[in-house]
Amino acid sequence: MLKVNSKVLRRERHKRVKKKIAGTVSRPRLCVFRSSDHIYAQIIDDCSRRTLVSASTVEPIAKEKLGKEVKTKKAEFVGSLVAQKAIHKGITQVVLDRGGYKYHGRVKALAEAARQAGLEF
Repeated sequence: MLKVNSKVLRRERHKRVKKKIAGTVSRPRLCVFRSSDHIYAQIIDDCSRRTLVSASTVEPIAKEKLGKEVKTKKAEFVGSLVAQKAIHKGITQVVLDRGGYKYHGRVKALAEAARQAGLEF
């Protein structure tokens, strides 16, 4: 029997959402993953199975600028950073894949910062 905990439930939600969401050439997928300490964002073209742009709190620029900042502020920085990189590559529209997480807290902060920086969802 499968043990039910928050990780298992998140994976099940993510599977359910992934059936409906797919990144295309014109509208790639903004995929969000969060761990207890860090947050990661990737823009993925599912047709060619390639990551076009990525940003996270483990990058040297994020570590240098953020230091001991609150996790929500780090998520906002990653959202604006991934949006800047995407716009630099000519990507303006994306589909948000929140990875089975609730649209709340760090995930919401990342998405809102990406919108503020110019990405359209």
